[in-house]
Amino acid sequence: MALLKWTKKYSVGVKILDEQHAEFVKCLNQLHAAMMKGDAQSVAREIEPQMMNLTINHFSTEERLMDETIFPGLAEHRAEHLVLAAKVEEFVARYKQGDQSMYPELLRFVGNWLHNHTLTVDKQYTKWLNEHGVR
Repeated sequence: MALLKWTKKYSVGVKILDEQHAEFVKCLNQLHAAMMKGDAQSVAREIEPQMMNLTINHFSTEERLMDETIFPGLAEHRAEHLVLAAKVEEFVARYKQGDQSMYPELLRFVGNWLHNHTLTVDKQYTKWLNEHGVR
């Protein structure tokens, strides 16, 4: 059973960002499924670099689009990204040290972040970006 299901309610109205958010959900669900089978460590070896690249690319894409359209909330959004990036780096460090107890925390954190951040913070730029031709 999926931990989080991508639905239209998570859409931010920008195709590339929606695709990236959906990819996050996919990775999260793969890790959750592996954890439920007791195989999180081996799956994480494949998913961890993918999630890191996704995170970097996603933040870069969001910030670039906001910068190009002179979105007034860019500084605040960037600050949110810095907090999340620091937390993700903490999880990666724990993973590299072999700390398997971090998986449930990681799943909870990323799931909550995807749900809450996408539905609240990311939705703040939807109208702005769309009005500035970004779809």
